[in-house]
Amino acid sequence: MESNDKQLKLDIRYLKMARVWAENSYCQRRQVGALVVKDKMIISDGYNGTPSGFENVCEDDNNVTKPYVLHAEANAITKLARSNNNSDGATIYITASPCIECAKLIIQAGIRRVVYGEQYRLTDGIDLLRRAGIEVVFLDVNSTK
Repeated sequence: MESNDKQLKLDIRYLKMARVWAENSYCQRRQVGALVVKDKMIISDGYNGTPSGFENVCEDDNNVTKPYVLHAEANAITKLARSNNNSDGATIYITASPCIECAKLIIQAGIRRVVYGEQYRLTDGIDLLRRAGIEVVFLDVNSTK
């Protein structure tokens, strides 16, 4: 078992990497990144954006997010479905707290730990994860080294 200090350092590092990955998003309102890590290996990644083959425009003319935009977590988890990896027992690092729809995907994917870096105004996703017995960690990367 990792020491708490060593785990915290890894968590901070992966969360910072997820933030860099979020920069790939074409979304204007908010860029979110996610990394799925298992056995200290990144097995999947994702950022919020439109489905494959769609134009890379996330918002409509009124700056409202289009209904078909995928969240970073959904992209990372569905990418796993197309690979030879699985997320049983993995940790997902997300730059923002997951919504309830993504929380359901996280539960069903067998992910056991969620580390996120920004609180969202709604907490229903986090509440559902806790109810499912998933370890949830909020890390304010801005206040850590």
